Amino acid sequence: MRKINYLIILFIFILSISACADNPKEQTPTVKETVKAEKPVETVLEKPVEEVDAIAKKQENFKVTFVELGSVNCIPCKQMQPIMKAIVEEYPTQVKVEFIDVWTQKGKVNSEKYKIRVIPTQVFLDSIGKEYFRHEGFFPKEELVKILKQKGVK
Repeated sequence: MRKINYLIILFIFILSISACADNPKEQTPTVKETVKAEKPVETVLEKPVEEVDAIAKKQENFKVTFVELGSVNCIPCKQMQPIMKAIVEEYPTQVKVEFIDVWTQKGKVNSEKYKIRVIPTQVFLDSIGKEYFRHEGFFPKEELVKILKQKGVK
């Protein structure tokens, strides 16, 4: 029975990796096209690590910076986009949402900085830019909101 469970888990893992494979034929909209809100999700795809650090440290007016590290071609990452949009709409003055595409050349630098092993990965930074929580994989909105509330988001 255990052997079957391990095989099922291995099969699901292989499927999830193949689903995240880069498919050049697929025309995927960018995050800015997909996630449209009054205050759009800021992408830091083309920013160097130092600039991302500076952005995070300037977030004193935000209680939390929610950094989504993934790819626009990854299925679980695409499933996170409506959640990111909802967070932007519900907490526009309390939570800053950023997206980093780690499959781009400049995004790879940030994936190394944040030591990303799996995408999507969500990193939560407090108002001074210090990481206080991290999650790997799809993160349901209800659970994500619980993490935001740890830092006083209402």
